[in-house]
Amino acid sequence: MSKVSHYAGMDTRLNRAIAYIQRWTEFQTRLRRQPGCAVSVVQGGRVLLEAAFGVADVATGESLTPRHRFRVASHSKAFTAAGILLLRERGALRLDDPAGQFVSNLHSAVASTTLGQLLAHAAGLPRDGVDGGAAFTDRRPFADAAGLLADLALPPPLEAGLRFKYSNHGYGLLGLVIEAATGEPYTAWIGREVVAAAGLEETSADISYVPEGVPLARGHSAELPLGRRLVIPGDNPTGALAPATGFVATASDMARFFGQLAPGATTSILSVSSRRELVHRRWRDENASVERYYGYGVVAGPPGEWEFFGHPGSFQGSLSRTVVMPEQDLAVSVLTNAVDGFAWLWVDGIVHILKTLCDGVPGAEAADWSGQWWSLWGAIDLVPAGDARVLMANPAVLTPFLDASELEVTGPDTARVVRAGGFERYGEAVQRVRAEDGEVCALRIGGTILVTEAALARELIERYAGSSGPT
Repeated sequence: MSKVSHYAGMDTRLNRAIAYIQRWTEFQTRLRRQPGCAVSVVQGGRVLLEAAFGVADVATGESLTPRHRFRVASHSKAFTAAGILLLRERGALRLDDPAGQFVSNLHSAVASTTLGQLLAHAAGLPRDGVDGGAAFTDRRPFADAAGLLADLALPPPLEAGLRFKYSNHGYGLLGLVIEAATGEPYTAWIGREVVAAAGLEETSADISYVPEGVPLARGHSAELPLGRRLVIPGDNPTGALAPATGFVATASDMARFFGQLAPGATTSILSVSSRRELVHRRWRDENASVERYYGYGVVAGPPGEWEFFGHPGSFQGSLSRTVVMPEQDLAVSVLTNAVDGFAWLWVDGIVHILKTLCDGVPGAEAADWSGQWWSLWGAIDLVPAGDARVLMANPAVLTPFLDASELEVTGPDTARVVRAGGFERYGEAVQRVRAEDGEVCALRIGGTILVTEAALARELIERYAGSSGPT
């Protein structure tokens, strides 16, 4: 189930990219044998794409829809960071205030850490406390306030201000600070002043606050070690760790909210100044092979033309990721409901698609060449790229346009390969083959014939089914 939106004046390049993102993500969900995937692309607060593929629950076969909510886990930290900055704007606290000013019974080293250090994961606190990892692996419930404070009464592993050290406990502590500063439970205040104020109607601060009857995407185990997936219900509340990992939302709400955190967003609950502070690169993750930084509740990539910020999320049975490209005013969110979900890599693939197709020529003269064609070696996608150009994408890889050959359309059903690697078919002719009813039924590239998926399936059965053993 999906929805694709087109707006007057929307660049044809972006239209092409949105259309192919939908096709590619659906193919990837099938190829990777994932239970389900929800994806959304938002620009300027407008939902350009929301789509869902696969199932919400492998046990029941319930189809996944864009209205299903997922456990989005550490996306929660961006909401908590926005709440702290909003309270700072209202004069209720300062970022250099020590945590002990708001919360009692902390170890002296924890009490002296500042709110800014907690926001940036620079307070030296443990990631999950004495036994918090057991909660994230579903072996025990998440800690309540008393359990969180018991851990925070112990000496922290590091001194504050030394390095980036991710801490769910640190954001749990920020939740207690919000409660002390507002006199309200975290979930009540954040739900009203951040979630509702941002116009989000499909987001809750924890599973306990999801309205009855709202569809929930169930989590799933990996296929190994059992050789099959089991359902992980994902209906456990997160207690005092809700500010770090409790949120439940749809892909479109995640893309819309994170888009509002960009300094250039026209609508936001935060001032421009606060948003600049939130996305500012404060600490580099020095041991990461891919350059990345942490700001206040968001992860940021390196500077550049397509620079981004956002956050991933990992909950029992689900993986998710949202990124914002401020210069392009685009936000992408991908939510998956399995512990081996490809959300992080699929977001990179979607950005790759956007870069490739949005940098092309605006024209759409070759639009009717769009399609997918199969051979024994798998599928290729023909993707119009403006004027008479058509790219040959490989939908099976995570960067489908990497080293893609390019066709130049020369007639209604003819083209020529005008760009290709040395091992490919550079300079060779391309012919679309039509059936008696006039529909294109095959594609000839040089000496190779490609057919539809259904036609290849019939051919494989006819040629090989009799010689194959049990599957």
